[in-house]
Amino acid sequence: MAETIDELTIDWEEDGILVCKELDKVVLSKGAWSTIIFRYQQWDKKKEEYSPDRYTIRRYRKMSGEYKAQGKFNISSPDQARKIIDALEGWLKDEK
Repeated sequence: MAETIDELTIDWEEDGILVCKELDKVVLSKGAWSTIIFRYQQWDKKKEEYSPDRYTIRRYRKMSGEYKAQGKFNISSPDQARKIIDALEGWLKDEK
């Protein structure tokens, strides 16, 4: 397990193939409870190629000096990502 936020990744290898390939990450919050959004691609065995970009939000808790995954939310499509963005922008415009 990771001891620092920088070490946290969703890269995952199976049988010598990088099945889940992290492309980028943004730390949304740090501390005992940390939240990170990742951009990644998934390996498609049938097509022998990576999927279009996908997104996931992961929540980690630091216990005994190591971060442990506590929860995740996968954004299922670009359309769903846009709807999340639109909702947040709508709510936040009133905060200014």
